Amino acid sequence: MCANGPESNSTRFPASAGFRGSVEGLMISVNDFRTGMTVEIDGDLFQVVEFLHVKPGKGAAFVRTKLRNIKTGYTVEKTFRGGEKLQRAHIERRKMQFTYVEENLYHFMDLESYEDVPVEKTLLGDQVQWLKDGTEVEVSFHDVTPIGIEVPNFVELVVTDTEPGFKGDTATGATKAATLETGAVVNVPLFIEVGTRLQIDTRTGQYLRRV
Repeated sequence: MCANGPESNSTRFPASAGFRGSVEGLMISVNDFRTGMTVEIDGDLFQVVEFLHVKPGKGAAFVRTKLRNIKTGYTVEKTFRGGEKLQRAHIERRKMQFTYVEENLYHFMDLESYEDVPVEKTLLGDQVQWLKDGTEVEVSFHDVTPIGIEVPNFVELVVTDTEPGFKGDTATGATKAATLETGAVVNVPLFIEVGTRLQIDTRTGQYLRRV
């Protein structure tokens, strides 16, 4: 399936991500699907995870998709007729800062209005593993309801637990597991020690370098 296109201190976002902007609700053809696009189907919001245009030798073209239900987090497979139209969801994106956790609610502060916005943990998905106090994120809203966040492409986090380092062992390519201050676990070179600050690519979960 096709998955066409979720370094200064944790503040880099994709160039296409406008912080305080919105995507107006309109009808869109499934032929124009893009990964990450949000559509409404039977009253529920779905985000396009993967899509594949199929043109059989006989019969009409169709689009095979994987869609993630934004409310439940579950992924479903759906097939649409070529050219079929769906309602594109009205999404507003706001730049916010993570402040604290209260049970299953993660609180974010709007950097313009200073409004406190709680977001259910279930809506955060894997992004939650990169959050620490003060992390700036992009929160997506459908109408006035938060539906998810996008963290920066790069974050800097400190190693809190790992096997003892091996100085000078930089050429073998061997790695070990390291736990970061947010609880995330990544593979790092053998010479990395507890207390080392690392730059991580949140899109892949990969270690990039010491900082």
